[in-house]
This record gives sequence, structure tokens and C-alpha cells, in this order.
Amino acid sequence: MKTAVMKANRTTLTDEQLEKFGEELDAIRRRVLADLGEEDAAYIRKVVKRRQQFEIAGRALFYLPPAWPLAVASLSISKILDNMEIGHNVMHGQYDWMGDPALNSRMYDWDTACPGEQWKYSHNYIHHTYTNILGKDRDIGYGILRMDQDQPWKPMYLGNPVYALLLMLAFEWGVALHDLEVENIVAGTRKMADNAPLYPGLIRKIRNQTLKDYVLFPALTGPLFPLTLAGNATANIVRNIWAFNIIFCGHFPAGVSTFSQEECEDETRGHWYYRQLLGSANITGGRLLHLMSGNLSHQIEHHLFPDLPARRYPEIAVEVQEICRRYGLQYNAGPLGKQLLSVAGKICKMALPDRGCKDGVETVTKDALAA
Repeated sequence: MKTAVMKANRTTLTDEQLEKFGEELDAIRRRVLADLGEEDAAYIRKVVKRRQQFEIAGRALFYLPPAWPLAVASLSISKILDNMEIGHNVMHGQYDWMGDPALNSRMYDWDTACPGEQWKYSHNYIHHTYTNILGKDRDIGYGILRMDQDQPWKPMYLGNPVYALLLMLAFEWGVALHDLEVENIVAGTRKMADNAPLYPGLIRKIRNQTLKDYVLFPALTGPLFPLTLAGNATANIVRNIWAFNIIFCGHFPAGVSTFSQEECEDETRGHWYYRQLLGSANITGGRLLHLMSGNLSHQIEHHLFPDLPARRYPEIAVEVQEICRRYGLQYNAGPLGKQLLSVAGKICKMALPDRGCKDGVETVTKDALAA
């Protein structure tokens, strides 16, 4: 009889309950897929148009030095929309059903330093398949942060708050380098040669992004080159900070569960849904927050249904919450400020060595687990 470590405060379901739980969520997915149509297509096309308008306005305003703050704000909004509501969701295949090449997951690439093809492997496949499984989901800490008590503490983690700050400011570059698995190269479990297939695409994307934001567009403003360069850099940093905070608030606030590889062996569809639910958190707020976050403010629904158009998540959330109430499962949601403070507290707490027994963790037999 195998044993596994399981959080003591995690509600468990029987095999029969897990099966029914999975069937209910599958039914939601089938219904939404059958209902996709012109409203969904019109929505994403409208967002694309607004993004373009904000970019054009931002680029134009750089020719008027007194309007520099407005230029930066407009360009920042454009980059956030491109990254969150358009790029992230389009590359998940949420709009492939439209048959529009401009919104096809195989053809779209976003306005960040990470090549779309590489991101789709590390995010769509690795992260969404192995969400919050320690040792398999590299998004837990991104290779540099300690974000869970079951990650063994090392002296290097004393720098957790500093690493998090640097990652936040340079988030697009952290995402771009994520697939290189530098931490595994340092640990000796991966060789530099293993990254050879990644270099051409990565170098090409970094070159193109650098030329666009830091050479071409600043040069077009002539003597205003330094101001435009600074404005483009500031817009990228604003986008980085926003994306980092939204993503971390969806994955790492208090109450979010991690899972051992052992307890996810021979995982059923119902247990996969169960893991996605307990390994995520939502941010409550209004329509503007949901739009600017790419609806990743509904991270729970995104992890449950990553290929459904994100604009559907608010309506789905009502049903998911009702299902959670019936099964006695936690639905982790809170306002942005609360989730941010929770994440910041965890980053600082995980920087320090553990004291005594791990709170809220008990050893149970695998037979007692839900799957």
C-alpha cells in the first residue's frame, strides 16, 4: 500500500463522486462549445480593433512630448490587451473554430519576447497538463522561486522577494527564457545542447522585438528618439508588472493546493478537474478587470476549460461555484488587493526555512485519496 502526502484541509471525493463531478464539468464544456457563434467572434474582433486603436494612438502621441504620459498609457493598454485577452487566449485555440487565420492558434504570435510556439509547449502542454504537480509543473516558482512548503528550502531562497521583484519587472524575458530550464542546467540534469532547437526561434523573436520597440519606432520620431525609447520600455514594464500580478494571483495565493506526483498517478478525468479547481484562484472585480486580465481573473474556469473563449468564463463561474457547493469543494476567490497581499506574504514566508512540522499536511494512504 503506497502512501502520499496530502493537505489535511483539502476536501476529498470518492471515486464515484469524482466521476460525477467530471461528468458535470464535461457537460458545461459541451454546452458552451455547441453555443459558440457570432457573438464570440464579434467580441474578439472588437478587442483586436481596440488594441490596434490604442497602439496607433500611443505611437502618434509620442510625437507630442507633453503627451508622453498619455502615449505610454495608451501603448501599455495595447500591450496588455495583446498579451492577455488576445495572445494568451488565441494561442490556447479558443478561437480556432472561427476559421480566421489571424486568430488561429497555429499562426498567431504575440507582442512579447517569447516565441509563441515555445510558449504553447511550456504553457498549453506542460503547465495545463501537470498543473500544480510538484516536480512536473515548472510554473511553480518558474525555476527561481520557492512558492510551496513541499519545495525543499535552500539558502538561495532567502532572495525570494528580490527574485520575485526582478521577475515581475522583466516578466516577458523570464517567460522567454523559461523553456531553457537554466535551473536544471545548473543542477546538471539538463545539458546546454538540449536547448539547441530552441535558440533559432528565441533569437529571432528577441531580435524582432528589440528592433521594433527600441530601434525602429523610436527612430521614426527623429529627435524624440530618447523619449520614445523610454516610453516603449515603460509600456513593456507596465505590461510585465500587470501580467505577473494577474498570473501570480491566479496560482499562488493562500488556499491554493499543490499535488504530489504519486497522488496523480492513473489520474481520471474527474481528478484532473479536481486538481485544476483546487490548484487555482480567482480575482473578483468588474468587467474592466476581467477584460484587462484576459479573463484570467477567472483562473479557475480557465484551468478547467482552457480552450473555451475566455469571455464565457464569468457565466461558467456561476455554475462552477454551484457545483463546488454541492460537492463541498473550496472555490478560492477574492479581490485583487487581498490576493496580492496573500501572494506577497507567501513569497516572503517561503524565503525562510520551515519551522517545525508543516501546517495542514498529513500523510495518508493512497487508497484514501480521491484518485
